[in-house]
Amino acid sequence: MTQPFLPYGKQTITDEDKQAVLEALDSPFLTTGPKVAEFEDAFARYLGASHAISFSNATAALHVACLALGVQSGDTVLTPTMSFAASTNCASYAGAKIQFMDCDPISGLVTPQTFIEAAERAEKAGRPAKVAVIVHINGEAADIVGIAKAAEARGIKLIEDSCHALGTTYTDHEGKVQNVGTCQYSAFSSYSFHPVKTITSGEGGMLTCKDENLARIVSDLRSHGITRDADVFVDKQLAFDENGDPNPWYYEMQSLGFNYRLTDIACALGLSQLNRMHEIASRRRAMKALYDDLFAKSNLPVTCIPTAGGSDAVRHLYPVLIDYKAHGLSRAAFCNQLKAQGIGTQVHYIPTHMLPYYVSTYGKQNFEGAEHYYDKVISLPFYPGLSDNDISRVVDTIRNVLA
Repeated sequence: MTQPFLPYGKQTITDEDKQAVLEALDSPFLTTGPKVAEFEDAFARYLGASHAISFSNATAALHVACLALGVQSGDTVLTPTMSFAASTNCASYAGAKIQFMDCDPISGLVTPQTFIEAAERAEKAGRPAKVAVIVHINGEAADIVGIAKAAEARGIKLIEDSCHALGTTYTDHEGKVQNVGTCQYSAFSSYSFHPVKTITSGEGGMLTCKDENLARIVSDLRSHGITRDADVFVDKQLAFDENGDPNPWYYEMQSLGFNYRLTDIACALGLSQLNRMHEIASRRRAMKALYDDLFAKSNLPVTCIPTAGGSDAVRHLYPVLIDYKAHGLSRAAFCNQLKAQGIGTQVHYIPTHMLPYYVSTYGKQNFEGAEHYYDKVISLPFYPGLSDNDISRVVDTIRNVLA
């Protein structure tokens, strides 16, 4: 009997999710309506964040976060080379010069040391960094406490790219457990609702922040730079009637914004998924624990990515590190043999400094940690729909291929 193909990741859609979307389709609002605010409020409550602002996708959210922090042409932004390109593109869209940060060769995470090294390179080049994007890759929390201490000493503002890390917790400088996304050490934290992420809205993103003014700025920028808040109207003559009341049709475009809004349909799906986040997080933690245990007992030459002390990760991905050459294999041959046996894989990620656009812009660069990680990493199937038997099958298939 042919066994089903197991992709590296996919969405899990329930009957409740489908019903939520159908109800949204039957409502008077398809674009920006009540489900948007409902999803934002629920998301902020889940994390314990002061503000949550939804976006059409996480790249848009990161772009607007850079703009809200004043990033403009000629500024320098530190970004991780070990991440999806969007973590760097967001600053490039704003005209920034990029200084890449290396990562730990085992976890793939930016560390306080690699942050400091990148900041010092920017300073020596005469262009000290204004902002840094810190990615919690795979769902593992970067040392945001240590990085924030180094950033504060240099006046660098932080944006957390938390697209992989919904539900992940870490321990703060006072020993308290915090959700990634409360922005205790950063200006913003971003999230993605792409189908392979922890929860999905089809496409979609979210920014969380503590500062009310920053929340207002990004909210306006996601919608053409337009505000309907009478308290901030500039043109009093056009804005108000003879009684001093706001004209009911009136709005002002006060900045050059974008159409980065999320729809009510998408928010209905996202809200439905968020409502079972406890169940999703629990299953993802259990899957990671099972993989870790099976690999530990297998004696296979596979390095699992550890979780740092004081953190409890809700994994988005399950990557492992393998020395393919030591087994007489290329990574491509390894992936193809797994695929032939119904196991899907992916590589997360090609270091951004190696992508042709950034090579042509900044020249060839070398980052030993990222290149070591990239040479060995492979992401294995990881999504709540996997059974324990599926995970055992993945490990057994890897044993057969490496043998």
